[in-house]
Amino acid sequence: MKLLIFIFTLVSFSLFTSSSVAQSKIMSFNIRYDNPNDGLNWWDLRKNEVVELLKYYRPDFIGIQEALPNQTKYIAENLDAYKFIGHGRDGLDTDSEGVPIFYNSTKYELLEEEQFWLSETPEKVSRGWDAALNRIVVYGIFRSKATNQTFHVFNTHFDHMGETARLKSAELLVNYIRKNNFVHKKVVLMGDFNILPSESPIKLIEQVFKDSYRIEDLPVYGPIGTFSGFDTIETVTKRIDYIFTKNVDIKSYRCIDDKRKNNLYPSDHFPIIIEIH
Repeated sequence: MKLLIFIFTLVSFSLFTSSSVAQSKIMSFNIRYDNPNDGLNWWDLRKNEVVELLKYYRPDFIGIQEALPNQTKYIAENLDAYKFIGHGRDGLDTDSEGVPIFYNSTKYELLEEEQFWLSETPEKVSRGWDAALNRIVVYGIFRSKATNQTFHVFNTHFDHMGETARLKSAELLVNYIRKNNFVHKKVVLMGDFNILPSESPIKLIEQVFKDSYRIEDLPVYGPIGTFSGFDTIETVTKRIDYIFTKNVDIKSYRCIDDKRKNNLYPSDHFPIIIEIH
């Protein structure tokens, strides 16, 4: 009898452990580029608290937007166990914004990485359609060391000016997914899309992906909006940051409106985080 109880306990513990390990957290966070004109919201004055936030929530994947090389470097140097992929939108070794993907290298192994441009010529440095700036996608294939499952993770930042560029960027991503036969693969697409949920590019993306905010019966915590513009007074309602998923079981969604010690926000965007299984 004691032997049976011991075996049952051992099996139960094993199942609980593997289930816990299999859970992962994914965050999308526009950290606001390093702009000295931001006054009290300047990167140099908030960078420590940005890293503190990342350490506190400890996502397994972090899709960052508006990261200048010095910002990416600072985060990389101050986050133990994390590595990142991706480089600036104006090309390798340029002092330009990037959308790096940070990942917990103790839990995930990078298998492949790719960066392409949101334009008519995605394979080379380029500006697409009516966009004001070069825009990119960083893509990685990661293997879970605990479960051996493979995840395809995309991070991007759509243009803030070009309406055509945003629609064409969505088309490009949807076509990429279809062309590469991701039908049964676990896929995460996250970023600052600079568009509201009711707009055409989001509707197009939702033909292939699920918006993690809108999963039925999913616990959703925090503000609806993700873009505050550093305004700590007005209610934030503008949701332009998303984490889309495909073939992924989502357990929770949270929009993080934590403040710094001086009662200002860590960025002009709220990070969003989901837990998957």
